[in-house]
Amino acid sequence: MTEREALREAFEARVIRRDGCWGWRNKPSFWGYSVFALHRKKKMAHRVAYELFRGPIPEGLDLDHLCRNRPCVNPEHLEPVTRAENVMRGEGVCARKARQTKCIRGHELSQGPKQRFCRTCTRERERRR
Repeated sequence: MTEREALREAFEARVIRRDGCWGWRNKPSFWGYSVFALHRKKKMAHRVAYELFRGPIPEGLDLDHLCRNRPCVNPEHLEPVTRAENVMRGEGVCARKARQTKCIRGHELSQGPKQRFCRTCTRERERRR
């Protein structure tokens, strides 16, 4: 048995295949990702899965969980993307603000030189002064 075959066998022994997402037998890390440990070396399980089943991860790219399920290790649910694209696809503050098209009062946002703003709310604020 080659080293790669042994690695794949050890990996598959920890996978729980369900409909769609592949679960992981061990508890996820603090950040919610599955961790694969072999010979005292720890790696993110989704990265190991991608490399075992799909090939090397292109340099400089992160793996985005298309299923939005961090513990999932199904290589079909992983896509190599830039860090910026991965962040913008997420649900963090930056991503939510970037997708926002209206202010809290429902007006369309306008693009300024440095940031977007609500022209209607700005005019109303100026009138009150």
